[in-house]
Amino acid sequence: MKRLTLIMVAFATFTTMNAQKKDIKKDDSQVQWKGYKVTGSHEGTIAIKSGNLVFNGETLTGGSFVMDMTTIGSTDLSGEYKGKLDGHLKSDDFFGVEKYPTSQLVFTEVKATGKNAYEVIGDLTIKNTTHPVTFTMSVYGSKATANLKIDRSKYDVRYRSSSFFDNLQDKVIYDEFDIIADLQF
Repeated sequence: MKRLTLIMVAFATFTTMNAQKKDIKKDDSQVQWKGYKVTGSHEGTIAIKSGNLVFNGETLTGGSFVMDMTTIGSTDLSGEYKGKLDGHLKSDDFFGVEKYPTSQLVFTEVKATGKNAYEVIGDLTIKNTTHPVTFTMSVYGSKATANLKIDRSKYDVRYRSSSFFDNLQDKVIYDEFDIIADLQF
């Protein structure tokens, strides 16, 4: 029994030692968001402040990201309307970036689902509130793509949410929004 335990400890140590952390190239990577409302949608970008993916050989085993929420902005508007929406997204009605300038995602479990495909569970922190999220990620060479669907109501992002307010009718902004991350490392 002691020999089996020693072998298991040695294997775990060897596996951990072989883990390679690859930093995300922030300038070559892009994170896009898309939010939906009864009367349409808006989309935009958020900059990555820092991030990495962890591999054991060619297999993804972990990762973490910090998003710079002060950079959140729309890409589907211009001029005055863009300024108004960008300012509103940064306000306390949405992400309160003055008090919460970053959001964070830390992978807690990674499971291969096919060649270059993974199901990832991670702890997502927005506005100092953390909840688990499950998403898909594909890795090809030095590129990775992740698709997340996030329920903003879990993170106290309440503005025009039917989860918090009644009688909004066509003013409702849906709770779920999408994140698509195209990453280079």
